[in-house]
Amino acid sequence: MWITVLAAIAALAAFAVWSPAFLLNLVARGADVTVERDIAFGDGERLKLDIYKPAEASGPLPVVVFFYGGSWQRGDKASYRFVGSALARAGIVAVVPNYRLYPLVRYPDFLRDSALVVRWTKDNAGRFGGDAGKVFLAGHSAGAYNAVSLATDRRWLGGAKLDPRSDIAGVIGIAGPYDFLPLTDEYLKIIFGPEGERPKTQPINYVDGGEPPLLLMRPQNDRVVDPGNSSRLAQRVNEKGGNAAVITYDRVGHLSILGAFSPLLSFLAPARDDLVAFVRAKSSGGAVPR
Repeated sequence: MWITVLAAIAALAAFAVWSPAFLLNLVARGADVTVERDIAFGDGERLKLDIYKPAEASGPLPVVVFFYGGSWQRGDKASYRFVGSALARAGIVAVVPNYRLYPLVRYPDFLRDSALVVRWTKDNAGRFGGDAGKVFLAGHSAGAYNAVSLATDRRWLGGAKLDPRSDIAGVIGIAGPYDFLPLTDEYLKIIFGPEGERPKTQPINYVDGGEPPLLLMRPQNDRVVDPGNSSRLAQRVNEKGGNAAVITYDRVGHLSILGAFSPLLSFLAPARDDLVAFVRAKSSGGAVPR
């Protein structure tokens, strides 16, 4: 009976999460999390963010800026309340921004938007109970690309007068693409520009070992993003003298790895707990969990 019930919940939740995350977001509601919505971090309708924080918290808390995925073509921060709430309940302040998408923009404008979010977060962390010295970047799928790109290619945070080596405490990539040439999708070919310029868009090509610590979380059977993206990036970082770890999950796919952040689907994988453990370890100066 329980197997049937869990299967039904998983099926409903998987449907609800992505169209949009109604069920998981409904479960995420609660008086223990305070939400501030639609805070502008730049000019334009898309440049707004939501903040999730514990309703009862003392002292500055670590901050995670979470970038959602959607092939740089779709997505909205409102669909990820369950992620922000899950982090807030673990004693983390979560910042969940929108950013501009295709066809409004192409590479690298969504990275410039992402850097602008980080700049705003560093400047305003104290106002919402966060610690500006413990800002982490995280993302799922295309959002993981954004987060890791800010860590490896210093142009983007540099444009916001930040340095990933000193201003970012760590980066978590969830089912992300970091080394995904050649492109086969026609929309991605447009988004990432002429073929000869595309190597400049790949986060792995900027690794020099000076990146903040990375935790790369991947589903073993990801049918959307090759899981090898994570292992190749981690290998390159570690070969260059940096610090990167990979965690592989065998019971989730490209979408359900993020769904596992909700208590409804947490039985699928300890993804949220692994992210929280990484943030706590790096906030206290610990080593990257391997």
